Amino acid sequence: MEIEKILTVAAPPAQVWALLLDPTVMGSCVPGMKSIDVVSDVEYLAEMHVKIAFISARFKIKTTIVETRPPFYLRSEGTGEDASVASSLKQVSEIFLSELPDGQTELRMKIKVDVLGRLGTFGLSVMKTKADRMWDEFGVNLAARLAPADQQPACDDIAPSQEAGAVPTLDMQAPEMASTTAGGDLVRHRPSGIKRSWLSRLFSPTPQEQEAQAAPVWPHVRVDLKRGDTTATVYWPTADSKACADWLRDYAR
Repeated sequence: MEIEKILTVAAPPAQVWALLLDPTVMGSCVPGMKSIDVVSDVEYLAEMHVKIAFISARFKIKTTIVETRPPFYLRSEGTGEDASVASSLKQVSEIFLSELPDGQTELRMKIKVDVLGRLGTFGLSVMKTKADRMWDEFGVNLAARLAPADQQPACDDIAPSQEAGAVPTLDMQAPEMASTTAGGDLVRHRPSGIKRSWLSRLFSPTPQEQEAQAAPVWPHVRVDLKRGDTTATVYWPTADSKACADWLRDYAR
């Protein structure tokens, strides 16, 4: 899969370059990044959590900077794997910085990534939707880092927004149901008429309780996937129904 993204930031190339080479900054601005260990000036070991559909992966990624032309060009290569979900990745990234009028910088990134294993079974449209969301969040976090000091929050303090491209989840923990008001506000509520002990609800839930435990609290599309005697239920945000349709087409092939 090849991805190319462009971002304009309000800072000169030299300042942007310095942030891109600062592992502390990148660790706090890249979505899903949990830790970065600096091996050398050009080698890094990172742990990154990624969730696509109902699969959550924790990749251990080794990244090496193989070419630089400060402060306008950087090329890196990386490999990673998560044995728990039998998935691995290999990526090559190129970053181009171009000076713009008024002291701004155009940041262009080209990424070629190969995902193998269980995560690699998802279709291209699903993978690109995930990449788009991560890029948008990275852009917000980087812009915050480049803001004036008196306006600069820590990237860790930026609450992730509920985006239209939110990935689907299997939620078996929520004991609440949900509805929406006329104004579109989400209202949480529990099924009425259920007054049983927690023990009976745990070991012999009623159909209403099972539905309440399984359904997420945000508006969603429900997809039941059946194979033999096994059924897997996927909840996909209604705001991203097109991506759901693309995923189903890829799954049915």
